[in-house]
Amino acid sequence: MSDQYTIQDPAKQYEKATPEFEQQQPSPGLEKKMHPRPDDGAGTYRGSGRLTGRKAVITGADSGIGRAVAIAFAREGADVVLAYLPEEEADAKEVVQLVEEAGRKAVAVPGDLKDEKYCEQLIAKAVEELGGIDILANIAGKQQFVPDIADLTTEQFDATFKTNVYALFWLCKAAVKHMKPGSTIINTASIQAYEPAPILLDYATTKSAINTFSKSLAQQVAAKGIRVNVVAPGPVWTPLQVSGGQPQEALKDFGAKTPLGRPGQPAEMAPAYVFLASQESSYVSGETLNANGGMPTP
Repeated sequence: MSDQYTIQDPAKQYEKATPEFEQQQPSPGLEKKMHPRPDDGAGTYRGSGRLTGRKAVITGADSGIGRAVAIAFAREGADVVLAYLPEEEADAKEVVQLVEEAGRKAVAVPGDLKDEKYCEQLIAKAVEELGGIDILANIAGKQQFVPDIADLTTEQFDATFKTNVYALFWLCKAAVKHMKPGSTIINTASIQAYEPAPILLDYATTKSAINTFSKSLAQQVAAKGIRVNVVAPGPVWTPLQVSGGQPQEALKDFGAKTPLGRPGQPAEMAPAYVFLASQESSYVSGETLNANGGMPTP
């Protein structure tokens, strides 16, 4: 496991793709079944009180980037509401334990983000259980590759937009009502917003929409003292990739085309969310922070 606090060559900080990457799971996929398992930072992340007393809602908190962010937020002093699909309960239980081991409160709220009522209940649960909400980290996403538009169904297109964009709208709308000055919203785009893959037509389109949505909302809520920013990861090793996000034959070379020559790990994404959630980024709003291994973006 890599030590994130020791200076080293970032290209060699984690192993490159290996034959172990050739694997598939049914969607939504479980981190417990991945080989190798992604680095969630549980063995390396050290908090320094940057989010002490904060109250956070994190979607997709069971695995991947959401899991790493939940661990980091808790170790920085935040209590967290964890949103995830019921099928991901096995992974979510591990995250709850890690949050509680950090001495913070973990509120598990399984459900489907495609349901507007669930999104509203998620925010209400945070207010009820934590006493409010001052960080909303929208990380969950749906990604299923389809090589030909002729085979991209209306059902999948709708589900991708409901998960990635509509849920974002519903959660932000509900959260802003309860947020006080100093609160932050962090949304998740992707390198796909800038370099869309032909097999990810619906997913890439939603990620571009998230950038635009966030820049507009940031201006709208600035007068309330609320900041809105975006993290745009590059190729990151998560269950999203092995559960239909990429063709199986592509996994062995996943991330190899980045300048750093490897995929990212969730533990490398979490510090970006911590920075945007903390007061250290007080003059940053409407911004997209690209964490993509050196891939050029506009």
